[in-house]
Amino acid sequence: MPDGVTGLLAGRSVRAVAERTADLVNLLTAADEPPLEAVAGVLRAHGEADPLDLVPADVPAMAGAARRLRTALLADDLAEASARVNALLAEAAHPPRLTDHRGTTHWHLHIDARDDAPWADWLLTSGALAIAQLIADRQRLPGGRCAAPGCLRVFLASGAAPRRYCSSRCATRTRVAAHRRRKG
Repeated sequence: MPDGVTGLLAGRSVRAVAERTADLVNLLTAADEPPLEAVAGVLRAHGEADPLDLVPADVPAMAGAARRLRTALLADDLAEASARVNALLAEAAHPPRLTDHRGTTHWHLHIDARDDAPWADWLLTSGALAIAQLIADRQRLPGGRCAAPGCLRVFLASGAAPRRYCSSRCATRTRVAAHRRRKG
């Protein structure tokens, strides 16, 4: 069962949950459906307990949730991002509840239906809440799409300066290509 932490829950920050969401969105919305072990690897990398109950049938459903979360991260303005997140929460979220997964973890909040809710429900609800909290805390767009040619990855907005690239690798690759075009 997923350890559905959202926001400042289970010792994780809003940013940490949002980063886990962005990493899953990038993996699950890539051109090819990722293997189960890749999804489990992202979950483990973000501190989720070993996802032993994750099965191959979960991956397409999680990809569907990831595509929906991606739309909120890629909204053109704050009102649209908020409307998209609100729609996701209205559809998928349940009243907040405390859980310790029957004594296996410390107490934390979930907004999915139950401890054994499907992974896709967990991803959609925890991701939507993290994005909503970023919007509320920062009063600006929560993320964007990498500006590097050919890169489709999303990123979270950070700091005061607008971000354009998903990674320093994409930023460097773009700058080098532009330099070569000017010199060539």
